[in-house]
Amino acid sequence: MVSVNITNFRKSIFSILEQTIKHNDIVSVNTKAGNAVIMSEDDYNGLMETLHLASISKMKETIVEGLKTPLSECVSEDNVTW
Repeated sequence: MVSVNITNFRKSIFSILEQTIKHNDIVSVNTKAGNAVIMSEDDYNGLMETLHLASISKMKETIVEGLKTPLSECVSEDNVTW
């Protein structure tokens, strides 16, 4: 995580946001009133999806069970009608 004070953030906002978007850097902006965290939209969406999945009852167990299933027991795309 990159940490920057508000003065330097104002001076370099474009380059900091560009780094955040291109390299998925998370930025902590420090101010007298408190701190803020900036992340790319892709990272934010991934975080929200993870939180959503974690909120579904038994989802973790289902995922772990799926990870333990041998590939030979999985259904191939050829056998699925979309």
